[in-house]
Amino acid sequence: MTKTILIATDYSLESLNILKKVLKEKDAAEDQNQYNILLTSGYDSGDSIRDLLFSTKTSVFNKIRPAEFCDALGIISNKYSHLVNKTICDIFTGSFQRTFNQYVKAENIEEAYYSPSIKSKGKGKFDLIPYIKKCKELKSYEIKVEVKESLPERGRLAEIFVEA
Repeated sequence: MTKTILIATDYSLESLNILKKVLKEKDAAEDQNQYNILLTSGYDSGDSIRDLLFSTKTSVFNKIRPAEFCDALGIISNKYSHLVNKTICDIFTGSFQRTFNQYVKAENIEEAYYSPSIKSKGKGKFDLIPYIKKCKELKSYEIKVEVKESLPERGRLAEIFVEA
């Protein structure tokens, strides 16, 4: 059976620790399901008509998602290939709870995972955690992720191999 889960991310390498922990727990529990993983960040597209007309998801991802994130996501997906059906990077651009609820329903999301230590700020990003907590149709789980300040691998691909 295929299920869809949402991971609240800010497209940093630290935020992939949420995905690692979720997949590690499902692997340890010998879960037989496969998962469509939706890595989603809130994104405020602004009020400019020009930006609204000419911005695409690709141009937004070029601004907010580093190349190391995609490489690390590929490594994690390959490691847990028996659990991952597909991974999708997405942005939520709404500003109302009912819009988020419709997004959850349209994408058929069953579970959501987030960490309060991952703060989505800068480059137009905003935090999805308040929306996730208020969505009644969604089972949400808080994941504790340690963000080590003095990590020699910080910002590089090797960071995903550090056990958090």
